[in-house]
Amino acid sequence: MRLPSAAGDLKMPFPDTVKYCILGISVTLLLLALGILAWQAFKCCTQTHSAHTQQDSVSSDLLYSEEKSGAAGNYSGAPSTRVEDVSTEVHRLSRCLSQGSFPSSGSSQAEGDMREQAASRKVDGSLRFSIFYDQLQSRLVVTVLQAEGLLEHSETRSLQLFVKLSLMCACSEGVDVEGWTDEEGRDKAPVLWAVLQEWRTRIVKGSCNPLFGDQFSCILQDYKELHHIKLRMEVRDFDKFSRHTVLGEVRVPLGQLNISYPLELQEDLQTPQKDLVGQVLLSLKFLPTSQRLEVALLKVRTVLTEMCSDAALYARISVQCNQCKLRYQKTSAVAHCLVTVFNEVLMFALPQFPLEQCKILVSVYETHTTKKSAKHLIGQLTVGKEKSSEDEHWSLMMRSVRQPIAKWHGLLI
Repeated sequence: MRLPSAAGDLKMPFPDTVKYCILGISVTLLLLALGILAWQAFKCCTQTHSAHTQQDSVSSDLLYSEEKSGAAGNYSGAPSTRVEDVSTEVHRLSRCLSQGSFPSSGSSQAEGDMREQAASRKVDGSLRFSIFYDQLQSRLVVTVLQAEGLLEHSETRSLQLFVKLSLMCACSEGVDVEGWTDEEGRDKAPVLWAVLQEWRTRIVKGSCNPLFGDQFSCILQDYKELHHIKLRMEVRDFDKFSRHTVLGEVRVPLGQLNISYPLELQEDLQTPQKDLVGQVLLSLKFLPTSQRLEVALLKVRTVLTEMCSDAALYARISVQCNQCKLRYQKTSAVAHCLVTVFNEVLMFALPQFPLEQCKILVSVYETHTTKKSAKHLIGQLTVGKEKSSEDEHWSLMMRSVRQPIAKWHGLLI
């Protein structure tokens, strides 16, 4: 018996057709793999070439700028010197960019004048209301009916309108407040007003012609008192953070109207104005070494419409310096009287120098010590400087550094 000695003697049990098919598939897969390999190699070579081209262009630009700087300043082109030159160039370009992006002081002043002109224009819209004084019951009745012709001031949200009513009485005329000017810009002794009553209508959302129909009333003992009383009605856009926007106001002097019978009126909205409701004696002292500002609230003079044993006043003082708002501070509560004496000093650390803009806002509130009730805003005042102008009190303080300067200011609402 003879054993097979060569591998060629072995025979595969597959027919030739299957063998040729397997061979064809193998060759096809091999060609496909070679094609993918060639494509990947081509892409790699292309990316490497483009990267080298960009690097060469950047190197040539750096070399050209280095040659220019070396020719101008006799530099040797060392790495440290090149880094310093690039940082200097970046600083110059950033300074030019900042000058081009932000307006100059002149343009900002022009924009401020434009805003003042826009604010002095006539306010759109009107307010329809009715007033009646019932002599039998000595009762004044005010009904807010409708606001018409208001315009949307924001594209992101709809209007949420309400009307705030203030019944104000003239207590004294010719109050001496330095720097006071009337609405026409003339020096005139102002009238000191007292707020007798305040009301608010309901909020009407999503309408430029809201219907209210809210009625308010109060007792006025003497009909002759109407000659010293005016009704101020402000149309406001509600804000959940209590930063309501005043769209316009209507002022009605009751003494000039015959309201013994119900009288319905429709008045155009006017630009909102402030009324004098008191005076505040404020002291300012600037300490440049420690970069601090001392604000001392000395006295508050107001009008008392009714005596209340538990009524107290306190002040909230906030400072805004170079567009940076500092944390506000509050004084202690003091019993409310005609002249409320505080004599409290509050210290504020100023974060930045020089002081291009600094505003001091003093808000005086009334609260009750024996019962829990919401605070009531009496009035506000603002002292400080802007980029183009500054308050007289601020100027006196800056001319008398490290010395307290006291001055009376009008309390407005």
